[in-house]
Amino acid sequence: MQEKYTCVILGGSSDIARAYTRRLIQEYGASLNLIIVGRNKIDLEADHKDFEGRGAGLVESFVCDLSLLGSIDSNFNNIVSEKVIIDEALIAYGILGDNEVSRNSTAFLSENLVVNFVSVAAWSQKLLNLFIRQDKGHLSVIGSVAGDRGRQSNYVYGSAKGGLDTFITGLQHSIASVPNVSVNFIKPGFVDTSMTVSFKKGPLWVSPEKIATIITKAKQKKKLTVYAPWFWRWIMLIIRSVPTFVFHKTKL
Repeated sequence: MQEKYTCVILGGSSDIARAYTRRLIQEYGASLNLIIVGRNKIDLEADHKDFEGRGAGLVESFVCDLSLLGSIDSNFNNIVSEKVIIDEALIAYGILGDNEVSRNSTAFLSENLVVNFVSVAAWSQKLLNLFIRQDKGHLSVIGSVAGDRGRQSNYVYGSAKGGLDTFITGLQHSIASVPNVSVNFIKPGFVDTSMTVSFKKGPLWVSPEKIATIITKAKQKKKLTVYAPWFWRWIMLIIRSVPTFVFHKTKL
């Protein structure tokens, strides 16, 4: 009999998280224990039922706002039992926000930074500490290519993802000599999700299922930072290489 495999999904109702969770169920079936966390009770209840129907062994769901910094410690203790070994965790929540609104609203600007960077960093640290205590565990964190260079169209969101990139790189460095514990950072480009439903789609856009496949392969190969899909590495290399005096003439 296959041993139980437990995965925590933070932002369990995001499109990428759903696609990845379905892949896990296909791989582990009834041996998979799922802990899905999000702030939308209706979505979580629907996902809970869906994942059970697809054959997951045990599904637990927790409704909470992952971005509330003052509640992270207590929420973590409620979600993660010391009696259960967590094999894997995925952090897949975030907001795109409105850059124009953030220009004129300190509250909106702060919310974007807290949701997309500060809270994700805090949860990442909590989970990594747990994995070190367990002497095993893998963490995947969803970032964005937007963090590679500040641009006028989305520099608030981009700076949050850029800060998260640096933080996760530091976590990776901190466990470089720790066996059985790993962290990777997934940097998607354009993904066709409910968060981007109003955007005009083009050839560079991919599905959440494609990103889920990339996350799986990155975990298996213990990659550190992965552009999703791969061609974004070269696109962003070009964007980062454009001299500032030229870049400032663009409308990116």
